[in-house]
Amino acid sequence: MQATLVSQVFLPLALFIIMLSVGMSLKVLDFQRVFTQPKAIVVGMLAQLVCLPLLGWIIIQLYNLPLLLAAGLMILTLAPGGATSNAITLLAKGDTALSVSLTALNSVIVPFTLPLLAVVVFQALSMGSAQIDFPVMQTIIQMLLITLLPVSIGMLFGHIFPEINLKVRGFCRSLALILMLMTVVLLVVTSWSRLMLVLPQLALPVLSLVLAAMMLGYVVARLAGLSEAKQVTLLVEVGLQNAGTALLVTSTLLQSPEMSASALVYGVLMQIPALLLIAWRNREIFTRSLSRSETLG
Repeated sequence: MQATLVSQVFLPLALFIIMLSVGMSLKVLDFQRVFTQPKAIVVGMLAQLVCLPLLGWIIIQLYNLPLLLAAGLMILTLAPGGATSNAITLLAKGDTALSVSLTALNSVIVPFTLPLLAVVVFQALSMGSAQIDFPVMQTIIQMLLITLLPVSIGMLFGHIFPEINLKVRGFCRSLALILMLMTVVLLVVTSWSRLMLVLPQLALPVLSLVLAAMMLGYVVARLAGLSEAKQVTLLVEVGLQNAGTALLVTSTLLQSPEMSASALVYGVLMQIPALLLIAWRNREIFTRSLSRSETLG
């Protein structure tokens, strides 16, 4: 299967269904938390939209990455959170309501901030080298159609048909995750030779970005005096980016295999710290299970 078919058809479809399932799980209350929990929301959004890109810039400078690989990583820092972060927050015993609220706000804000900030980033990266043309209006329209539109449809459906929504939203989310997994696998398969060439260059910068961003989220939440659950939430929300959105921009819109490679490597490697976090936050469960096994033995 050609990589262009995957990026032009499967990826946008998978993202649309993911965002539809996100919308089906959202309520107006999730947006109203901006006013009822302003401190946590403001700290989270500032960390995601301001501090995270600055951290990404430091990482790509430290590792002196080639232009297109660096651009791909920077696109990731402009695409915070996502549906996956909600699930990881839940499993890591964070504040799921805060996570969902941040996802809701990002679904409205990121379609505009990502293209505009990407222009600034690309201009800075391209100084003295080949220019990277970024289609701002095309990206805004595409992201509105694939992110904000399905979220709005999902929310409207849930409001009008609440009982049906409860029955089908789990199926939609499962279908969306299956489609996204298939898309990532297909992209990896069709780009395997290129990925193997850039993996040695990207592995350490990607892991450094994930770990540094997780630490950033935790530190700003702690300094702000937020509860432990909210600290975990910001650790996840700031630390783990929306690789699907980054792939949409790099693969579908920019059609850059090198930038897409950064997003693909990130999408795979970010699972390692995420799983370690979940294991650590649930260590008591594992300890009790081990103790019971030893007792029965």
